[in-house]
Amino acid sequence: MIRAPYRALTALLAIVAVLLVSGCGRSAVGGEAGNSSSDPPVLVFAAMPSFLFHTEQRFQEPVIEMLEKETGEEVRFQTGTDYAAIIKGLRDRKIDVALLGPLSYVLAKEQGAPITLVAVRVNEKGKPTGYQSYGITWAGSSIKTLADFRGKKICFVDRDSTSGYLYPSAGLLALGINPDKDITPIFVGRHDASVLAVAHHQCDAGFAYDTVVDRQLIDEGQLQPGEVTTVWKSGTVPGPPLVIANYLSTKLRQQLTTALQNKANADYLRANGFCQGKCAVADGDSYGYQSANDADYQSLSEICRKVHNNLC
Repeated sequence: MIRAPYRALTALLAIVAVLLVSGCGRSAVGGEAGNSSSDPPVLVFAAMPSFLFHTEQRFQEPVIEMLEKETGEEVRFQTGTDYAAIIKGLRDRKIDVALLGPLSYVLAKEQGAPITLVAVRVNEKGKPTGYQSYGITWAGSSIKTLADFRGKKICFVDRDSTSGYLYPSAGLLALGINPDKDITPIFVGRHDASVLAVAHHQCDAGFAYDTVVDRQLIDEGQLQPGEVTTVWKSGTVPGPPLVIANYLSTKLRQQLTTALQNKANADYLRANGFCQGKCAVADGDSYGYQSANDADYQSLSEICRKVHNNLC
């Protein structure tokens, strides 16, 4: 069973996220791009629920402060209850800037969300963007390879998660393992939740993105080194894309694009005083954001059709 404090915190954060995404006190934004009257009174910056709310919020704080100075607009951060909630928020024009998973970006475009890709989150300055999905089990488990997942209880993140479902499912299918029939799938909503469920023996094995296993949960004190074992690694997944809404005024879209591509990084944020003391974006697992190439995400559509043939 999940430890009581962790379960209570997860439930509380889920309630907060529901209120943020479904309520927000903001109706869908109208108006044509290029007309400043179409811009909302508060810009909503949303991120996928890949990790605990407070952790992702801490990472984005210097970026949001910089965006407020660059645009003169108030910016509010939020996460969703699940990946679909963020996609729906983009479609309904209730989210203006969003950090998506690669698959969620593809699905949002497929579902008609009025968005433009402007940047990608990168780990190191000047290095190619990308990360991996890990297949993990608890230390001492009899599971040694991905093939051993057959017949087991397996933790996934979300059906719209790239590294928490899409790439793992493709890996299982390549071994003749149907992720809906040949295992017992359990969807836990976040990458940290998947790792902790495996560590606590709630699942025989599970999937999550690389740095949450290698560093983030250990740094947070929620996981001990060696408590889980990585038995499978995916190929390189395109980095998390950052999008802005097309209905915002031309001026505001230009301000956001320039700021996110050139100033939402550790070098600029530190040099210009947006980080005081420890800076999450500079001291954590990411350098920040840089310009993105839409072509990097085209290959996901083919993988998606193999796994999610009813969605892609």
